Amino acid sequence: MAFASMFCCVKNSDRKEGGKKQPTWRIFSLKELHSATNNFNYDNKLGEGGFGSVYWGQLWDGSQIAVKRLKVWSNKADMEFAVEVEILARVRHKNLLSLRGYCAEGQERLIVYDYMPNLSLLSHLHGQHSSECLLDWKRRMNIAIGSAEGIVYLHHHATPHIIHRDIKASNVLLDSDFQAQVADFGFAKLIPEGATHVTTRVKGTLGYLAPEYAMLGKASESCDVYSFGILLLELATGKKPLEKLSSTVKRTITEWAQPLACERKFSELADPRLNGKYDEEELKRVVLVSLVCAQNQPERRPTMLDVVELLKGESKERLSELEDDELFKAPQAVDYNDGISVAEDSSDFISEDKDANREVKEIVQETTHDS
Repeated sequence: MAFASMFCCVKNSDRKEGGKKQPTWRIFSLKELHSATNNFNYDNKLGEGGFGSVYWGQLWDGSQIAVKRLKVWSNKADMEFAVEVEILARVRHKNLLSLRGYCAEGQERLIVYDYMPNLSLLSHLHGQHSSECLLDWKRRMNIAIGSAEGIVYLHHHATPHIIHRDIKASNVLLDSDFQAQVADFGFAKLIPEGATHVTTRVKGTLGYLAPEYAMLGKASESCDVYSFGILLLELATGKKPLEKLSSTVKRTITEWAQPLACERKFSELADPRLNGKYDEEELKRVVLVSLVCAQNQPERRPTMLDVVELLKGESKERLSELEDDELFKAPQAVDYNDGISVAEDSSDFISEDKDANREVKEIVQETTHDS
């Protein structure tokens, strides 16, 4: 496949976003990336997922890069590679990870990005940096608003509009100033003008999937809103999207947070690592926005434009309406996923395997049964 021709519609020239000149992307040689990553040395590995591995590298000019190397070559992997490169080449926003380039030689498929020194949000909430407490409340609010603005660009300003389909903590990367950059567009879908949704095979991550998408394969901007609601609640509380209570009982983050929000016990929802150092009004705002985003009914969720406005607290009237929403009138009945096998780790992917998809549907039916 001639990959260079696939992106002929994207002019490879400097672009501007908010007056800032953006760097261009280019095609890298495999030899160049071998040299930059010390032959994809294990010591250079930054992480691994269902797609393959990501390596740190340094180019001849001293600039640092992250190289995503697809695990197995196949037509399906080839398509995901092509989709991600095409979408990254289309978008330019300060809160979306920029494409530096790609390499497609033989059966190797590699995507090159700017290196993010502070790694992912996941690493700070649940991973290698979680004990360092580097995310104070101000940084968390900036991450929440920044990542929301990146998704707004995808939903409302990109042409055609783009659904991410895998919004989660490991896909929010943090630069040297802890500014958020939404990453990983391998599952993204372009939405034709006038379409309300696309029906597709279920991909994504357990704990973040909207019910209508997990059960029916209906992907829309609203599915990203649901996933962002889970992410937002995770950011405020420090809890994982799915929590194992015992060998047979699992609880979603919304099942835990909803009753406390209804009782206005917001202090009990705050991440203990904050040691009480947070803005009470902002915490309440974040929790309420997160839960209204993660409702089971897609028609009741806000748009990402609404989410940004609410997070910034720009409209007192809208905030008052949010607080009076019927969602927060009375505690909801809790229906744990008793006896159902779900992923404990928020990094577990949903495959396209029929058995895996059936399992997801069972999980969603359990969690939505009484709502």
